[in-house]
Amino acid sequence: MDTTEFKALLDKQGEAFESFKAALAELKKKTDVITEEKMAKIEKSLDSAVELKAAIERGLAAEKKEREELEARINREGIKANSESEAKAKLEVKDFNIVLSGHNASRNIPFSALDTKGYTDYKSALERYHRYGKDVLTSEEVKTLSVGSDPNGGYFVTPDTTGRIVTKNYEMSPFRQIASEQTISTDKLQGIEDLGEAGCDYADELTEGSNTDTPDIGKWEILVYWLATQPKTTQQLLDDSAVDIESWLGNKVALKFARKESLEFVAGAKGKIRGFTSYDTAPDDGSGVTWGKLGYCLSGKASDFADANPGDKIHDLIGLLQNAYLPNARFVTRRKVITKIRKFKIGTGEGLWQPSFTLGTPEMIAGYPVTRIEDMPDLGAGSMSLAFGDFKTSYQIVDRQGIRVLRDMYTLKPYIKFYTTKRTGGGVLNFEAIKLMKFAAA
Repeated sequence: MDTTEFKALLDKQGEAFESFKAALAELKKKTDVITEEKMAKIEKSLDSAVELKAAIERGLAAEKKEREELEARINREGIKANSESEAKAKLEVKDFNIVLSGHNASRNIPFSALDTKGYTDYKSALERYHRYGKDVLTSEEVKTLSVGSDPNGGYFVTPDTTGRIVTKNYEMSPFRQIASEQTISTDKLQGIEDLGEAGCDYADELTEGSNTDTPDIGKWEILVYWLATQPKTTQQLLDDSAVDIESWLGNKVALKFARKESLEFVAGAKGKIRGFTSYDTAPDDGSGVTWGKLGYCLSGKASDFADANPGDKIHDLIGLLQNAYLPNARFVTRRKVITKIRKFKIGTGEGLWQPSFTLGTPEMIAGYPVTRIEDMPDLGAGSMSLAFGDFKTSYQIVDRQGIRVLRDMYTLKPYIKFYTTKRTGGGVLNFEAIKLMKFAAA
């Protein structure tokens, strides 16, 4: 989208917002079916513009992240190359060897690193496998692919394809953009949690401080779980040499993984990718709750906000979060909740919700950015449909390196399926950094 098109989108959003304010004022004067239908159409137009702008910004953020990470790795690892493309190619070989090394270690078999030629040969053989299947491969190509084979069938895709999937996945997943991400080569990510504070007191050269309190130390771990998807196509498409198989596969797989992950990061149960709304909760008066639970405040009414001064409940939610987390805090909710908040006013008559007319700046509620995730719980009695917090501090996403693809031309004739698997995990690490609103009166 060029500058002119983006400006047109912002203008459309601005017009919809002005229409919304006028319709809201009209609705206060009279309530009838015609006015309510008019309001619904205006809100739908406004939501479409806001969500399209957010999608464009996620795409730009994904491209920026990919570029910055590539530059950082080139500098950090001291890659010597005459061009960025050459440096990227060297990193691909290195990344692929890391994947294969971890895979072989889990199977207790020796590993020999591929050189640039070996990687290029693997990539070429893998493309022929994707297009035509294993039966047409030469014995040399079969041997070449064997280094990336899996006992359960299929082969590891190259880091180039993995990179496409990861970038596209990041672009399509609003939650990935607000949480922390970590790539590992093992089955889980582990760390230490400090549940207390070390003591501190005055001391000098000859006198030991009197406070010797030792913090309580615990350990956390996030396991990775298998996710699978099966995009399908026809042999005719694969026979077309103009079709970029890696790009096609990357886009299809990323879309399906993003949809599944988005749901799991929000609502996934224990023993799976753990969603943040699935943890135990407890009422919070601002003094915090037991570690391992998320604190919440009440909306004042079942399935809705309180009838009187509903906007005050938004400020109650904000007030639960410690000051240290406020600079990076944001709201996470679904469209239906935003539709209600959009009608709330502050003392000056301005809306509590404000759209953004600047690239890179999201819509705001009470001065804090908003991330729309339709996988948040729907409004209902006792639902936790609105969250506020510093999600990058609180929630950790873990991806294991390596994505595998098995070409299946038999189970869904005449279509060809690409059974694709990856391993991902997620969970809350800091329970203080997220607060919830429970839609209930008591």
